[in-house]
Amino acid sequence: MESQVFTALSVETLPDRLGGNAVLKAKIGADSSHWSVREVGDGNLNLVFIVTGDQGAAIVKQALPYVRLVGESWPLPLKRSFFEYHALTRQAARDPGMVPEIYVFDEAQALIVMEYLTPHVILRRALIDGRALPRIGRDLGLFAARTLFRGSDLSMATREKKADLALFADNVELCDITENLVFSDPYFEAALNRHTTPQLDPIVAELRADRDLKVEAQRLKHLFSAKAETLCHGDLHTGSVMVTDDETRVIDPEFAFYGPISFDVGMLIANFWMSYFSQAGHETAPGARDGMRAYLLDTIETLWETFRAEFAHLWHTERKGILYQASLFEDRGDPLAAEQALAIVVDEIWREMLGFAGIEIHRRILGLAHNADFETIADPDRRAPCETRALKLGRHLAVNRQRIHSLRDIRETVERLEKEILA
Repeated sequence: MESQVFTALSVETLPDRLGGNAVLKAKIGADSSHWSVREVGDGNLNLVFIVTGDQGAAIVKQALPYVRLVGESWPLPLKRSFFEYHALTRQAARDPGMVPEIYVFDEAQALIVMEYLTPHVILRRALIDGRALPRIGRDLGLFAARTLFRGSDLSMATREKKADLALFADNVELCDITENLVFSDPYFEAALNRHTTPQLDPIVAELRADRDLKVEAQRLKHLFSAKAETLCHGDLHTGSVMVTDDETRVIDPEFAFYGPISFDVGMLIANFWMSYFSQAGHETAPGARDGMRAYLLDTIETLWETFRAEFAHLWHTERKGILYQASLFEDRGDPLAAEQALAIVVDEIWREMLGFAGIEIHRRILGLAHNADFETIADPDRRAPCETRALKLGRHLAVNRQRIHSLRDIRETVERLEKEILA
């Protein structure tokens, strides 16, 4: 594009604005007058278009200078597309084939042109529809382990990691959204909060008066803001994953930041627990989705076990950074010391992950940005019991995370909550 003054795209202006881009023309067709443009963005922040020509299609994603969900009263820097671009390039290198290919990045216009994933659908939508995808537990477990391990001081050269840390440290505004909307706002009467009322009013009041819960939420916020271990996706949930039966792809890392290894894992797994509790609101008869419920709990176990196994594999094969050097352990004939250190690291990730999962559940029901698992249950009297069960699990995970030892323990808690008869 010629103009460096930011101008938001529209269905009408996109062909003229991008029609001269050689890379895009080569991908979808040389004659932009024959391009078909459809706006598909339904997220909270950005414009998203599918552009189709006679040779193919592409996605055009453009940031807006405000939070789209709220409007121009909440300004937001365009530079978030810069961080998304750089996160995607690193994720592509660390787990090839798991993120869309980038065709064009225009920093001044805050836009990324990338691969159009088809016939992929958003994972959250598939789960709402009761569709059990066979690969997602393993694929997402591998993606989390590979991107989080390879973006940390366990793997990276220290100069490279610190340079990356400095680059992503400037993603201040999106971190601020997480710090407030996720860790603080749900626990008091923040202006942007909303919940199913009056049905949830009693449990909301109970949670906001829960001293132990609020302290844990702030301890987890402390970890989020201070523990710069690795490059995190920053917004990894079932709405940031596109799937077919044979393929899993991860999208939308504009919230990327350096934070705890446990953060992405906890946020992601929380969304499967929320999907589990939402099934009662989507089934046509009681018990009709019992198979889907079992699938979701099995997927959580597969995801965590795959993450743990791959993390251990990378620990043994790619631990070349400044942490837990082989020169202290294996090279001195003491491999058991490395195993002891690995067990401590993974246990810490586990306990933090549970806490982040609990807080993610709460913010998705009590904060600003809800997810469709619950929101598409139209009847509030049917939706509220699903949300209540999830809120109770979230509190249990956050407050008792130091005393929870296995996913089997959590599975029993989840199944017990599901069977409760709620007033």
